[in-house]
Amino acid sequence: QDRLVESGGGSVQAGGSLKISCASYGYTYGFNCMGWFRRPPGKEREKVATIARDGTTTYVDSAKGRFTISQDKTKLSLYLEMNSLKVEDTAMYYCAATYAHYCTSDSFNFWGQGTQVTVSS
Repeated sequence: QDRLVESGGGSVQAGGSLKISCASYGYTYGFNCMGWFRRPPGKEREKVATIARDGTTTYVDSAKGRFTISQDKTKLSLYLEMNSLKVEDTAMYYCAATYAHYCTSDSFNFWGQGTQVTVSS
């Protein structure tokens, strides 16, 4: 069954680092765009970072300079390295992917189940 599976979430103290991963199962071809989204407790889901097939990346302002999105050569696995973590980074983090041409929020149609990241002060 085609699916995206996140891993690597956990609890960390503010200022610490964490790297989360997303593996694809069942998909034959690399995605045109992959991304990380997050849903903080009691808040709406927001796009954290995206990476296109050509390597172009985008980040939400709060993640710039602290988070790095990357993927493997097959364009089927995705990573998010998070440094200088803050309490407000606490959220469920979701991996998403699409074969669509554009990396817009509404183009992502494959989603993982999420991995929890908790940052304590």
